[in-house]
Amino acid sequence: MVRSRDDIVRTIGKPLLADDERVKISCRNVNVYYGEKRAIREVSVDIAEQEVTAFIGPSGCGKSTFLRCINRMNDTIKSCRVEGEITLDREDIYDRNVDPVLLRARIGMVFQKPNPFPKSIFENVAYGPRIHGLARNKSELDEIVITSLEKAGLFSEVKDQLDHPGTGLSGGQQQRLCIARAISVQPEVILMDEPCSALDPIATAKIEELIDELRRNFTIIIVTHSMQQAARVSQRTAFFHLGNLVEVDDTNTIFVNPEHKLTQDYITGRYG
Repeated sequence: MVRSRDDIVRTIGKPLLADDERVKISCRNVNVYYGEKRAIREVSVDIAEQEVTAFIGPSGCGKSTFLRCINRMNDTIKSCRVEGEITLDREDIYDRNVDPVLLRARIGMVFQKPNPFPKSIFENVAYGPRIHGLARNKSELDEIVITSLEKAGLFSEVKDQLDHPGTGLSGGQQQRLCIARAISVQPEVILMDEPCSALDPIATAKIEELIDELRRNFTIIIVTHSMQQAARVSQRTAFFHLGNLVEVDDTNTIFVNPEHKLTQDYITGRYG
């Protein structure tokens, strides 16, 4: 039986990390409203540095809405308002002095559907570093593009066609191109909103291998509808339901021994 909001009294597990040195992003009492409707309710959670944290839960539970709070993508929605505190390295990202454009350079995002620019493969990756002034000359720009494509596991496949349109790549290659584009501006955090939902199993496996490699240098948060994917790629998992953060803990604990019955019911397929 699916419970109502009133049945979910408090978050259990380990939403807040005891070791402050591990905390990259800290969220406290976050509420999100679309007009009068509250979509996220009093969410508090810490995100550890250089780990993959997975957000899971049924469709419409608020996990993508909450993800978009972390780099202020919800600012683009007029009816949306965010309350509470979200910090990156102890700095409030919603402070009026914070430039959202510069924030999004520090917190990159990869979307559900690959969305390469209608430009060449090279220009897709070069665009961000160019507008942020990260390269002093063409040689430095070339190095950033090649390094980003290498980190995204794509360079060996496209090195002879960098002047070809990015839109001509396969779906999995396009998504890796979007990841290369995200990391080209040297972010500290990468948000991924169901990055494999439009991909076939082979392309999905490549993206998952890439995520595991990227976490050595980046903090990653992934929203996924696939519990199997969350179990494979993440070190911590947060379960959302009806706008509430129900439970968050080490991924193995969430899937093997969750504390909340609602979590147990979801991961065993009783609803969702």
